[in-house]
Amino acid sequence: MPFYHKLGKIPPKRHTQFRKPDGSLYSEQLFGTVGFDGMYCNIYHEHRPTQVKQIKKQYSVAPKIASANNMLSLRLDGFAIKPEKDFLSSRKTVLTNSDCSIILAAPQESLRDYFYKNTDADEVIFIHKGSGKLRTFLGNIDFKYGDYLVIPRGIIYQIDFDSEDNRLFIVESRQPIYTPKRYRNWFGQLLEHSPFCERDIRKPEQLETYDAKGEFLVKVKKNDDIFEMVYATHPFDVVGYDGYNYPYAFSIHDFEPITGRIHQPPPVHQTFETTAMVICSFVPRLYDYHPESIPAPYNHSNIDSDEVLYYVDGDFMSRNDIKQGQITLHPAGIVHGPHPGAAERSIGKTETEELAVMVDTFKPLQVTEDGMKLSDGTYYQSWLE
Repeated sequence: MPFYHKLGKIPPKRHTQFRKPDGSLYSEQLFGTVGFDGMYCNIYHEHRPTQVKQIKKQYSVAPKIASANNMLSLRLDGFAIKPEKDFLSSRKTVLTNSDCSIILAAPQESLRDYFYKNTDADEVIFIHKGSGKLRTFLGNIDFKYGDYLVIPRGIIYQIDFDSEDNRLFIVESRQPIYTPKRYRNWFGQLLEHSPFCERDIRKPEQLETYDAKGEFLVKVKKNDDIFEMVYATHPFDVVGYDGYNYPYAFSIHDFEPITGRIHQPPPVHQTFETTAMVICSFVPRLYDYHPESIPAPYNHSNIDSDEVLYYVDGDFMSRNDIKQGQITLHPAGIVHGPHPGAAERSIGKTETEELAVMVDTFKPLQVTEDGMKLSDGTYYQSWLE
């Protein structure tokens, strides 16, 4: 969970007069989640943030479902997603349910011609390839390979990329995204046994403030429709804010792995959570050090969750023939585990260089048409001896 952050100019007391140099009032906005019960910020604008001139267009971006009730283990070639110039057009939903969507994207150009706001979901954008700057109305964050960008719903943003070679793994969550509660004390502070701490979380900086009127295109996502809305004032007109509800970055390279004498269960890799799913980080680490340990994971039953693994880098020790950028789906209701020979190969090894992102969902995932196009069709048979 983010912690208190302040950026720019704010009055000494909220909900009181805050005046510009010419004597007119700045416009205050409460930017919150879960009604008035969740995290929030108090934001101060040059202009009223409610001024919409026109809705130019409305169109659906709902994913088309190829398999609504899937029981096959699948392997998807994520790098087969073709690069596209436009940021939104490049986003291809491959797996989805009523709580979340898993998206691949390979945008070639910076998002500069319009602004984007997702009102359906919090977004976690994992940067597999590329670097640049996330620009938001609450400040900017530089990013690079291995970063998670956590963008709460309702944030208006643009993205600058440093080159055309960008690969993104995106999780949209319809429930708010938090750090794991077992790693927080009752004040919200990350505890000593947490695999990361507040020092590792990069908050927004470089607040851009534009005092401008005109026509500014904001593409707003709501219920899987895009609304092209024309704002009368620049969306980045914030002079200051404070609170807990803001975008932030966390690098997978700053995740400190938890190891033991015998194989540790997947929850030790947990990085984020919602009420409907978890996101985990598998990072380079020492293997188990019991003299009779088997570092490869044991076979386990996915009875209550679908397991998605996105392979980022290195050699993933429990799998055969896995490549960078691939996704595996192990659906609820079946047993899965290491590939034939993986357990034997792992014995005596002292460390792994694997890097991967895992998403476990508590509701079954549907496979989209875009996702099914990436499937090799034979992965579910890869455990046969």
